[in-house]
Parts: sequence; C-alpha cells; structure tokens
Amino acid sequence: MKQLFILLLGIASQICPSQTVQNKHIPAKGIKLIVLGNVQDAGSPQIGCQKECCADLWKHPQRDRKVASIGVADYDLQKTYIFDATPDFTQQVQLLHDHAGSPKKTVPDGIFITHAHVGHYTGLMYLGKEGMNSKNVPVYTMPELKAFFENNGPWSQLVKLNNIALQEMQNETPVNLNTNLEVTPVQVPHRDEYSETVGYIIKGPHKKALFIPDIDKWNKWKHNITDFIKNVDYAFLDGTFYDAEEVGYRNLADIPHPFITESMELFKNLSQKERKKIFFIHFNHTNKLLQTDSEQSRQVLERGFNIARLGEEVEL
Repeated sequence: MKQLFILLLGIASQICPSQTVQNKHIPAKGIKLIVLGNVQDAGSPQIGCQKECCADLWKHPQRDRKVASIGVADYDLQKTYIFDATPDFTQQVQLLHDHAGSPKKTVPDGIFITHAHVGHYTGLMYLGKEGMNSKNVPVYTMPELKAFFENNGPWSQLVKLNNIALQEMQNETPVNLNTNLEVTPVQVPHRDEYSETVGYIIKGPHKKALFIPDIDKWNKWKHNITDFIKNVDYAFLDGTFYDAEEVGYRNLADIPHPFITESMELFKNLSQKERKKIFFIHFNHTNKLLQTDSEQSRQVLERGFNIARLGEEVEL
C-alpha cells in the first residue's frame, strides 16, 4: 500500500508540476509594462451600435473589452503608473495593482495623459469628491492640457480641491521618476481641439517602450516612425481602424488615423525582429482585431506583428 501511495504521489506531481511553485510566494522584481485595455475611447460595445460587431455584446459582454491604456509596475520600489485615465479607469487601476502585487493600493503614483479626447482623461472623475476624494495624485500633462484642466469644470474642481496635482511636462524632455524609470513625452499630430497630443517613450533599466495610441497619419509627423521603432524594444501603436472599408461613409478628414493595412505596408521592410516589437492598440469597436479568431487578426500575426491584449506584460 505504501508503494502504491508513493507511485500515485509521483504521478500527481507530474500532472501538476507547478503546484509546489504556486504555493511559494516568489516576489517579482524589476519593472514591467502591462496592457490595461486596447479599445478606442467609446468602448465595445459602442453606444447606439446594433451592427454585427456589437449586437451580441449587449447580452454577452466580454470582460476584456477595456479602453486603451497601459500601466507600469515598479516591483522593487512598489510604485505604479498608468498611461491615460479612461472610462474604465476604476477597473484598470485595480488590474494594475493586482499585477503589481499590491491589490490594496488605491491609486497609482502617477498618471500620464496623452491628450484631451474623452477616452483618455475622463477617468480622472473617479478621483473627485463624488468618488474616492483622492489627495494630490500626480497627473502629468503638457502645457495646453494643464491649462485645459485648470480652466474647465469639472476638472478644475479636481485641481482646486487638491484631488490631483498637475505636473507640467515639456516636449521631448525626460521626466525622471526614479533612477530606473524615465518617461519622455513626444508630441504627435492629431485633432488637437483642446490640447496638444503626445505619445510616450517609457525607459526602464533594461528596455524601452513607445506608446502612441492616437496619431493622424505617420507621414504627417516630423519624426520617422521606423527610426523610433528601431530605437525601442516595444512599440504600442495606433491601430484604430483596420482598413478604409471599415470606415465606410465617414469622412476620413474627421478621423485621420493610420489604417493598420497602411502601417503594415509601411513597416513591411523592417526585419522580423523589428516587426515583432510592434503591438497594435486602440481598436475601434468595428475593428475585427478585437476578435482573436478573425481573419484580420490572423493576417497581422502572420506578417510578424503583435496585437495588444488585456493583461499582457513585457519587461522594461
């Protein structure tokens, strides 16, 4: 009987080889970037949409449909940072802290905003007195966006009540968060009705990431995007629309994002190593990259690119 017990114990250990590891708490180290969402500002399903892309989602919502945002967790210093405060901010802050191993932490140590389009800053409302009534949460902005928050309610109330503490940045000037983490805003062309628009270069102790969720067209930028890709380890890039057919009747002048098909054509001569750095993000509710089993998703992956998915992590 004893021999049989030992045999069964050995078989069980082969079936569940990670059981012992899971029972031991091995703290993470270093700095990681976490994908907290990949959908365009208005979410998925999108209000008023009864098309095929949204029809079933009203009855069967998918938990991974969160508005585009990324987080950074510094495990050594127990610090967290979030890029864009989306309408899904509440859940994304919790997701970030769950990944960081600090689920009881209530707010990030810094919030970096890209621009004043509603899907990128309205999550700040949850920091107000109607929400958690936070105290002096650092919010990093460019000068025009800082003025927008200071001079327009209800955001100005967050400033006056010290719920947030605005930290003004300058274009292409690094913000040193600590000795191992640096963030640099880089201005990009976009529909700047209320503020300038930036992407971010996020530099950790070992690797760098580029985050540009919104841009008009790559050829409108004064910089060469391929040069940026070659100088970082990861590039999370605007993938709002897959192609022109998806846009349909809408005026392209009103929504001049680079189509994913255009971006893939632009990047086709990059080496396989360089293409692998690219993660498309910020998908409109009509974009079939939101469906993991779609033909469009298959084409993107076959051409050597990546699709940002909720919860993915990379090391910085």
